Amino acid sequence: MIAADGLAADPPGAPDDRGARVTPGTAGPLSDDALWLPALPAVTARSGPRDATPAAVRAWFDEATDAAIPMADGTLAAAQAIAAALARRAKADNTRRAYRAGVRAWCVWCERHDLPPLPARPADVAAFLAAQRYVPAGSDARPLATNTLKLRLAAIAYLHYLAGLASPTTTAVVTETYAGLHRVAVEAGHGPRPKLAAKITLLQEILAPIADDLPGLRDKALLLVGFAGAFRRSELARIAVEHLEECEHGLRITLPVSKGDRARQGVQVGIPFGVSALCPVRALARWRKAAAIATGPVFRRIWVPPRPKNAPPDWVPAYAVGWQAIDPRTVARIVQARGAAAGFDPARLGGHSLKRGALNTAKDLHVHPARLKQLGRHKSYTPLAAYIEEGDVFADNALNGVL
Repeated sequence: MIAADGLAADPPGAPDDRGARVTPGTAGPLSDDALWLPALPAVTARSGPRDATPAAVRAWFDEATDAAIPMADGTLAAAQAIAAALARRAKADNTRRAYRAGVRAWCVWCERHDLPPLPARPADVAAFLAAQRYVPAGSDARPLATNTLKLRLAAIAYLHYLAGLASPTTTAVVTETYAGLHRVAVEAGHGPRPKLAAKITLLQEILAPIADDLPGLRDKALLLVGFAGAFRRSELARIAVEHLEECEHGLRITLPVSKGDRARQGVQVGIPFGVSALCPVRALARWRKAAAIATGPVFRRIWVPPRPKNAPPDWVPAYAVGWQAIDPRTVARIVQARGAAAGFDPARLGGHSLKRGALNTAKDLHVHPARLKQLGRHKSYTPLAAYIEEGDVFADNALNGVL
């Protein structure tokens, strides 16, 4: 059996822990060229593999970031070990996964060039950035985007924090190297490109050709619920039946884990009944009924047997719904695949397209920014601005019709 989703290993997502940007020689407001790094506690004395081989550093970091919380025995040493483990749990799973990937890349590069990974020398870190961005012609390696390089630096900084060592990533040679890489990339048109917003008209075009078989019912429900709730792909993937509550006006979904919910108190999202055939509440009910989902994950993997060699022309696969939830990357693949089937460039679409589409559809309806912030579940207007597309310079001009 193969997965109809085309599942693959889930790449590390961007870290969702708040951080601070640093730039050499300043403690005041930072420019756009300043380097963003995670906000870490002050360095404290702890045991780290100082001057160890790259392989040993990598193994130590993998174990340190994934270690279980020790058992309490009443001793100071046990309390300190538990405190250290809890501090590491402050980072989200995606963040720790991304940091492990970054440290692995750093250690592999150090081993290739016979350099010490811990403590790292600033000049070596700067050279690592350059090597990751500028690869030899004909090489199988791909140049990394500046956002990925930023994440690599965050991983190296966290490695030094765990080892109780000062981080080289805040030194002038590293921050200036990154700033130069970023500026050159932006000037060459290689800067970050936001995903296409799947606004309501575009979403309708994506939904139109989707069939009513099991994969189609699931994907329709996922697209409509993702849009109506302005969900991130990780939030969509985690929704379980236990998180759903039917009510008079639609469906209430409680997210036990959300990027903006730092205190893990749970976030409630309302999905109103629709007034057309695109009602997300009814689409979700149709999918659950067809897949016989009464408990557990709502959006699941679907398996399909390979087509037999002597299959008749009217052969129809017997779909099997799995027990496991789809992963966040699969959400993005579904959006891309359904968009491609409707004639859109899949490279322009992704998991963020649904949330961007919801917020920009509401913006086009002149919804107040405070309600947009509420829809997107943002604590401030700063992250909201990254989702909103600029409107028409005349129709959306704040002073239109005043003079």
